[in-house]
Amino acid sequence: MHLSDDERNHHHGLQQDLRVLAKRTDRRELLRWMAFTSLVPIIGCGGTDSSGGSGDTSGCAKIPEETAGPYPGDGSNGANALVLSGIVRGDIRSSIAGASGVAAGIPLTITLTLVASDDSCTPLRGYAIYLWHCDQAGRYSMYSSGVTSENYLRGVQVTDEEGKVTFTSIFPACYSGRWPHIHFEIYPSVEATSSSRNKVATSQLALPEDSCDAVYATSGYSQSVRNLGQVSLSSDNVFSDGASTQLATVTGNTTDGYAASLVVGIQV
Repeated sequence: MHLSDDERNHHHGLQQDLRVLAKRTDRRELLRWMAFTSLVPIIGCGGTDSSGGSGDTSGCAKIPEETAGPYPGDGSNGANALVLSGIVRGDIRSSIAGASGVAAGIPLTITLTLVASDDSCTPLRGYAIYLWHCDQAGRYSMYSSGVTSENYLRGVQVTDEEGKVTFTSIFPACYSGRWPHIHFEIYPSVEATSSSRNKVATSQLALPEDSCDAVYATSGYSQSVRNLGQVSLSSDNVFSDGASTQLATVTGNTTDGYAASLVVGIQV
């Protein structure tokens, strides 16, 4: 598969009860409590539904720093999508800058809400978020055999007044050894994307199992069924230490497509 040693190394009822929350590790430090007559359940940033994480900013924790993996396309290891004309875009399904490939797959809209975990979950405006993920076959554009000349499923958006960015994409595959995921890097401005050294955070979004099961039962995703059956959130080398702040809320269906949302807390 396409997984390198670098990427290898590197759900839950009343969402992490007080006993778990009290551990307060560096990676999961809870920076804001909602205190009324009782504690409001918190998972990552806000509450959850049956499909995964949340888009509620009522409470938030700093999202953990994760590996960008071997296929970032940010110039740190060769390929650099960030210098391409047209990389700042909402729809990332097509290649740009002279490349013509279009990624096939079930439609997926991805919305990230960037907030200050150390400042009352204040929405962060004007930050640039670079997002990328694999295609329906588990390949990464610019790197994987057969798509090295493509740059689809990569794009940059600037957060609005509510701290939001939205990307139109396709549901990524599950490839061998990794839980289905989406990568992103956060920069203080779109100008700062000129160098990967300027990024202020790197992390990954996890997709919930029920949505993955439904998508992978459709045409074009057959290899993902077996791969998903061989991994879990608890065994994945990125999410095994806890995915509460990274598990997206996903709604939709295989006919109309899906929408994934996640509140991303960073320290500013």
